Amino acid sequence: MFAATAAAAVPARGFAFSPAAKEVAVGVQLTGTASWEMQTILDKRLDVHNGIALDLIDVANKQAGHVALLSGEADLILSDYIWVASLRAAGEPITCVPHSLAVGGLMVPANSAIGAVTDLPGKTIGIAGGPVDKSWIALQAYYAQQTGETLADKVDAKFGAPPLINELLANGEVDASLNFWHFNARAKAAGNSELISVAEMMTGMGITNQPPLLAWVFLEETADKNEDALTGFFDASFEAKALLASDDAIWESLREQMRAADDDALFQTLRDDYRSGIIPGYSDEMIDAAATAFEIMAEYGGPELVGDSPVMDPGTFWAGYRT
Repeated sequence: MFAATAAAAVPARGFAFSPAAKEVAVGVQLTGTASWEMQTILDKRLDVHNGIALDLIDVANKQAGHVALLSGEADLILSDYIWVASLRAAGEPITCVPHSLAVGGLMVPANSAIGAVTDLPGKTIGIAGGPVDKSWIALQAYYAQQTGETLADKVDAKFGAPPLINELLANGEVDASLNFWHFNARAKAAGNSELISVAEMMTGMGITNQPPLLAWVFLEETADKNEDALTGFFDASFEAKALLASDDAIWESLREQMRAADDDALFQTLRDDYRSGIIPGYSDEMIDAAATAFEIMAEYGGPELVGDSPVMDPGTFWAGYRT
């Protein structure tokens, strides 16, 4: 699909193909939200403009992406910086560049009796992923700082895949849910509401700059050998983000890919929630926020989440690129 789209795309700025374009193999879920950015890069020929040729590798899930990266099949994948820091603590030469601020949140049905996190004791919460899901860890940390108590001891936590969690919420089988942002967007479009986002939890815990949980992850060896190609990819990525943040027409061309072709409410919620997570660039202040968030995650998630180090390795974010 992507190759066909790229071949058919009309150059937006009249860029000419360069035979010296450097190939970048990117592992993404072609049904995931990162594919919207990749499609924008191809449609607007930002890859050509930045001297790269995208080779998009479809990965089934995060775990498959990790395998693709560590086996050398992909140059980059989309994952989270906490995973990068945990591998670095184990001596793995891996690093990343921020991709998105978009994170999940706590969803409740319309007219729910839950009006604050202090109402959660005795309730059933559906959680996408497992016991070390980042949103679940963040909620526990926030609740502990608000009350001094352990939330996991006071609720019935049900873990499952994101679509299942939304189904449980829709059927009234859970009182609240923690899910990935785009599944939360679908839940919002169905009439549910977000009680508190993970970003708001972080702010409540004193992290004023939102950390970029999602990041483009790659090996340091790749950075050493193909710095120009990586730089070209990141330039194209941030150019695509700028377009997605401001150009409504681009989103119309993505409706089918978003699985929102005939649902205006869902389309607008997905678009607006995606835009709220777009980062125009990143700075040392953002990285400092990530380090602070990591320490909180380490305290409440333990070694199973962050590995052997309670502090973020300073090389977690690649020093070779800034915007």
